[in-house]
Amino acid sequence: MKNKKMIIPAIIAKTQEELNENLSKVIDFVDIVQLDIMDNKFVPNTSLFFDFKLPKSSCLFEAHLMIEKPEKWIENNWKKVDTILIHYESCTNPAAIISDAKNKEKKVGFVLNPETSIQNISNFLDEIDQVLIMTVNPGFYGSPFLPDVLEKISELRGMKPGLDIEVDGGITDKTIGLVDKAGANMFVSGSYIVKSDDVEKAINSLRKTVFSNSKNNY
Repeated sequence: MKNKKMIIPAIIAKTQEELNENLSKVIDFVDIVQLDIMDNKFVPNTSLFFDFKLPKSSCLFEAHLMIEKPEKWIENNWKKVDTILIHYESCTNPAAIISDAKNKEKKVGFVLNPETSIQNISNFLDEIDQVLIMTVNPGFYGSPFLPDVLEKISELRGMKPGLDIEVDGGITDKTIGLVDKAGANMFVSGSYIVKSDDVEKAINSLRKTVFSNSKNNY
């Protein structure tokens, strides 16, 4: 079965009002929204680090946990989301956190910062649903895309051909083709979508690139 290609907006918000506003821009145009959770410790920024509420929607939500002590967040908030993405760098017991998420019937994946090797998670690839590879240093909208990460994406695709490989950071109409060809199939875009004057047009411009490249359906 080929891996489905998906465009996923990333939402950063410091208040419920900002969350509602940003979600309203994108929720009608996509199947999945990524919620960027930041505690101003693991990364130097704060986002959605409060008891937020999400609207009822057919859209799925994934939590990208850029925080220390992700286990605590999961315990308090797991019911809100469908997928939990944990930075390997913040994880003290990877096997336990996978087991906990699975017991809660959630999808689970690891996130790797640009400098973190895939070898760190190689023993867990059969147990997780996806891997998110950061193509920027995390924490902010609009950080510059790091092309050196393309090799990591290709390496991971070779190791686990059926895995959902997600990329996040600096994804625009200029860079999405590069990560698509490298082997990614889930494309997270923050500022390019959310700060666009025409969100639907921005999403469609990303879709046009990856779906026109039909030979890269994994």
